[in-house]
Amino acid sequence: MINTFFVLDIGAMKIDIRYGKDGTQSADIPDRNMIGIFCPKDVRCPPSDEAIGDAIDDPTDSVSLSDFLKGGKDVVFIVNDGTRPTPTSKVLDALSKRMDLRSARYLIATGTHRDMTPEEYEFVFGSHYDVLKDRIICHDSKASECVHLGTSKNGTDMEVNKIAVNADRLVIITSVEPHYFAGYTGGRKSFLPGVASYKTVEQNHRLAMRPEAQSLILDGNPVHEDMTDALNVVKGKKIFSIQMVLDRHQNIYRVAAGDLNKAFGKAVEWANEVFSVPIPEKADVVISVAPYPMDVDLYQSQKALDNGKWALKEGGKIIMVSKCREGVGHATFLQQLSSSKDPKKVLENLSKEYKLGYHKAAKMAEIMVWADVWAVTGLDDELISSANMRPFGSVADAVAEALSQRPDARILILADGSVTIPRVVQ
Repeated sequence: MINTFFVLDIGAMKIDIRYGKDGTQSADIPDRNMIGIFCPKDVRCPPSDEAIGDAIDDPTDSVSLSDFLKGGKDVVFIVNDGTRPTPTSKVLDALSKRMDLRSARYLIATGTHRDMTPEEYEFVFGSHYDVLKDRIICHDSKASECVHLGTSKNGTDMEVNKIAVNADRLVIITSVEPHYFAGYTGGRKSFLPGVASYKTVEQNHRLAMRPEAQSLILDGNPVHEDMTDALNVVKGKKIFSIQMVLDRHQNIYRVAAGDLNKAFGKAVEWANEVFSVPIPEKADVVISVAPYPMDVDLYQSQKALDNGKWALKEGGKIIMVSKCREGVGHATFLQQLSSSKDPKKVLENLSKEYKLGYHKAAKMAEIMVWADVWAVTGLDDELISSANMRPFGSVADAVAEALSQRPDARILILADGSVTIPRVVQ
């Protein structure tokens, strides 16, 4: 593992930034202005089939997979949707050598996302899709039948998809990386928001408005506690988890299998090794990129902004780069973000009531109070402007404008801003 600051070789200072699935954005940045380009750390990755197989065959605090599946009459896999980089198909490759994949059903943990596209189904299930497609159910938070399982200590009504509740064996396939208000993805998130009702997700996500809800924090994080409560209400359910940590190229770095909470704990430690990235100083300008597939819409791309703020000086400029391939996402968060030209007023409005998506607006408005937010997206300029962001047609245009305003500005780039957590180490 590289323990020093990770800075890419930028040659003649012409940088290429990922934009969309296959595109790039280019910009020239003078050497005197450049702090560096930072990504999740480089780590050595074993062959993916070896990493997955070893974890499955030597699970943490659990019986073997074959013993786990014995006697199961209704085996349900919960898998992430196609907006997540989780390499589910590679796990299925390994599992196909150990079980009949058609002996299970597959529930897609969409949370409140829309159904997947044909391309996303192919990405998630790979070569197994044609064989399994009649065994796949896509969770719909508004339409799927959910069962009320009680109330969390924070007052959230725990309503979970009936298919998951009634299964006598659950296998969770997920990945773990930092999350801007849940602390980390993975583990308990497969249930909430993964296969919970819209009402439950909305009640849970209102807790994201609290300052304790932030990246890398689990202890005292009310969102994480709520998600853990959701898991506890299905206590006694037989659950086998397969939780992966990816590197910056989306290769598999480590895999923990077995008990959901114990495996999650291991994965959190490995995720910190990859995604908590040291930087030498805070910047006047941070370019934070939401790469494919995290660039699906503005709602999801906000994560790149939230992570980028940790590298930005007060009064600086943060440039979000995301194609936003499918538009805005949840319209409610955009409406709130556009409710006033004064970010402080936006926050005041948001404090009066909560609907799903408001936490996104609040996290963005909090940044806008102390920094300028610029955006390079595929969205309409007027829409971006209405949301208190300044639109630019290209990264090059945004950089040129930033340097025209402040020629000595120090610039830092987060090439995978959706999952990189920068921290100053001097």
